[in-house]
Amino acid sequence: MELFKAIKGRRSIRKFKDDEVGDEIIEKIVEAGIWAPSAGDLQSWDAVIVKDEKTKFKITAAAYFQDFVAKAPVLIVICANKANAGAIYGDRGRDLYCIQDASCAALNMMLRAYDLELGSAWVGAFKEEDLSEVLQLPTHIRPVALIPIGYPDEEVEAPPRRSIDQVIHKEKY
Repeated sequence: MELFKAIKGRRSIRKFKDDEVGDEIIEKIVEAGIWAPSAGDLQSWDAVIVKDEKTKFKITAAAYFQDFVAKAPVLIVICANKANAGAIYGDRGRDLYCIQDASCAALNMMLRAYDLELGSAWVGAFKEEDLSEVLQLPTHIRPVALIPIGYPDEEVEAPPRRSIDQVIHKEKY
């Protein structure tokens, strides 16, 4: 698929078919995350793959009961690895770079999912402590985003976007 077509065509999908997403497809999606840019090429992020219905329900509770989270065939929980980035970059690595790394990886994964004819959404609204407890995350691992993935069972229109003139500032703000 042509890159800009994927960028413009990807939508946040919140309604999925019941069809299973195979492990080989999930690995292709995660591999796209591995190729994302990262600070110092440290790739300071990890992915927790969740298919278990009970675990997805607990995650949905942590995500303010956004029901579509549990209904997705698979969840990829993107986590920042604070220890990895912090070992090289100190506080800035722990507080920022690992979050940026995780975000870049998540976007690559969402674009790859779209390329594979799957839908996804970025879910950032969740109780971090509750989610960390459900997934038994060590203290140096911070959840950044939930990415529900599945075969879309809806078509979503493109939302309005700002114009180039609204976002570009030349030389100074």
